Amino acid sequence: MVKNIHSDIPNQLFQIKLVFLDTKTIGTIPNQHLLDQFGEVIYYPTTQPDQTWERIRQADIVMTNKVVLNREMIASTEKLKLICVAATGTNNIDKAAALKREIPVKNVSDYSTNSVAQGTFALLLHLLNKLSYFDQYVKQGFYSASDIFTHFGRSFRELTGKRFGIIGLGISQAGCQDCDSLWYGCSLLFCFRSKHRAALRLELEEFLSSTDIVSIHAPLNEFTFNLINYDRLRLMKRSAILLNAGRGEIVNEADLARALNEDLIAGAGVNVFSKEPIVPENPLVQENNPEKIVLAPHITWASIESRTLLMEKISKNIKEFIKENRTIPP
Repeated sequence: MVKNIHSDIPNQLFQIKLVFLDTKTIGTIPNQHLLDQFGEVIYYPTTQPDQTWERIRQADIVMTNKVVLNREMIASTEKLKLICVAATGTNNIDKAAALKREIPVKNVSDYSTNSVAQGTFALLLHLLNKLSYFDQYVKQGFYSASDIFTHFGRSFRELTGKRFGIIGLGISQAGCQDCDSLWYGCSLLFCFRSKHRAALRLELEEFLSSTDIVSIHAPLNEFTFNLINYDRLRLMKRSAILLNAGRGEIVNEADLARALNEDLIAGAGVNVFSKEPIVPENPLVQENNPEKIVLAPHITWASIESRTLLMEKISKNIKEFIKENRTIPP
């Protein structure tokens, strides 16, 4: 039994069993074992589909990031009282099966906004300032052999005065009160809905044709699946940059690779993919001009601060559940 360090939580609840199915998906963080305050916790780095049911069968509370809990698993567990998703999306949980057994499904939101904003601009500035090229120019010795102090092998432009367009909400909530500093002097445009009243809102076709940077921060659903395809990429400026920090299947990857190869757009920064981890055959990996695309392994969300806050919010969800129920029947 773990010592009760929170006097507002009943002592008898500290014999509950908790299971975290995929801790590897949140990495090493300062508050890694914050859940230990609630009882006996088993931490699994990863869990395969054929291991899931046996691991959750006797658990009172289950935490999962990406491990799927399907109808059969939820229906046949013996003690399950709460499912905590270590993410915002809950599509890996059969919520109808959980509802039938009156098992709450608690997700976490608003923990990675700042991290995603920073990561998105890192992709953008890396592309815009041609950092890969200049980095290699120095490291390969060409700068040492130069007869002047600088090098103009690649040209780049400033963001000031450009139109930064956002599909979805996402990073629009970070720093909107200080646009000049966060957005580098860009004017903001939004496609679909926006909480930022001062920004211009446009429909998709006009939005794509009038925007210098298109940044995707939307969930994947029936309306956003394959939203950015070849025909819509053709609407964009040839000088435009596309960023995807939303979901991989919002952008047709083969069409994006084709658009880059045909110089329909200037570049792309991609943080999410239709299949993760990315497969070697993904057309974006095979891009003819690698300088025009930056690929990141679904990482913009994952600052240490973001992942630490994620664990705090999971803990808060559990604490609120315990307070509301006061007891967990055997």
